[in-house]
Amino acid sequence: MRKDLEKRLGGEEARVGVVGLGYVGLPLAVAFAQSGWKVLGVDVDEKKVRGLKAGRSYILDVPSADIREVLRAGRLRASAGFSGLSSCDAVIICVPTPLRKTKEPDVSYILEAAKGVAPQLRKGMLVVLESTTYPGTTRELVQPLFEAGGLKAGSDFHLAFSPERVDPSNKRYGVRNTPKVVGGATPGCTKAAALLYGRVTEKVVEVSSTEAAEMAKLLENTFRAVNIGLINEMALICHRLGLDIWEIIAAASTKPFGFMPFYPGPGLGGHCIPVDPQYLAWKMKALNFEPRFIDLAGVVNASMPEHSVQRMADLLNKDGRSLKGSLVLVLGAAYKPEVNDVRESPSFDVIKLLLDRGARVRYHDPYVPEIVLEGRKMRSVPLTAAALRAADLTAVLTAHQAVDYALVARHGRRIFDARNALKGRKGRIARL
Repeated sequence: MRKDLEKRLGGEEARVGVVGLGYVGLPLAVAFAQSGWKVLGVDVDEKKVRGLKAGRSYILDVPSADIREVLRAGRLRASAGFSGLSSCDAVIICVPTPLRKTKEPDVSYILEAAKGVAPQLRKGMLVVLESTTYPGTTRELVQPLFEAGGLKAGSDFHLAFSPERVDPSNKRYGVRNTPKVVGGATPGCTKAAALLYGRVTEKVVEVSSTEAAEMAKLLENTFRAVNIGLINEMALICHRLGLDIWEIIAAASTKPFGFMPFYPGPGLGGHCIPVDPQYLAWKMKALNFEPRFIDLAGVVNASMPEHSVQRMADLLNKDGRSLKGSLVLVLGAAYKPEVNDVRESPSFDVIKLLLDRGARVRYHDPYVPEIVLEGRKMRSVPLTAAALRAADLTAVLTAHQAVDYALVARHGRRIFDARNALKGRKGRIARL
């Protein structure tokens, strides 16, 4: 079976299906199409499908010109339905895995995608799950659903897990030069997945199982979450000691071994770092194991929006003003620089806390024209000298390069810089 698949994947006529055309799926679909294969992209969001058919990209890292190129070549087709997947040699599932309010994993998107793929499954097909999830999901949830139709993983079809490693706005690393980890339900499944990704990725790393591949992804993001928690706590310590955390990090970074710099901020954002460690924590608590580092990092990181708002209140007090009634101009709604993604953005938490304490809030973000916060719509305001002078305090929460920080420094009446974006500039600037 694997030899037949290898023959198809080794040729120029292979067909690949990508389920979920978001920040992970769309760049992957375009990469396969650019490599010469025919790609069917499936997404239940018909607005996305219509946009792609018209040659419009909604992902900043994927230029519309690239979409139009592969459309004209007949190598990319978008659909809101699953039926076309039956003709594919490989299907890759890239759907979201959010958390419920109870901090439990929400794998409903994975299950719905798998239910859509299952009727299209045929002998010899390869199915790969890329959605970040807890160890055991592929084997315990997805595999039984696929095998319910009578086909068996490893003997009738191939099944593997390969964690996504997408870093939006990263100009150095993308699909092709970021190593891809793959782990199959069987060794043969692993080999098949490695062959698939070898088409678009320079290096493929094979691991022993789907569980190992799932765990590798959780280790990567838990490592980041824990170290961000540590540096956030160091920022709190330095504030109490009257020290500059940014100076401390710069000094420590001169050590050529044994130190890796992480940076504090007003909270954690994005779909991965705040969420993925909680998947592992949930799994381990179900096994009666207390993941203390994960829990503690979560507590520290979750405290940073409140700390940031209190710092703003303290700064306004120096001007004889209270937070209640003051106008705060927030710079940055996206969760990280140079993206329009607001998922889990700490800016939302900060804005909500400011509003709860009676502040008036405006925001500016060159990538996010509008946000909805608890049913309330807010639109990005132009960043002008007048807008800065009108605000009692300006808070830098996302350090977009497109923002004119010289203008901010000149005209901001009080500035709270949570990202060290105004490093070296003069003005009434207080840093996190």
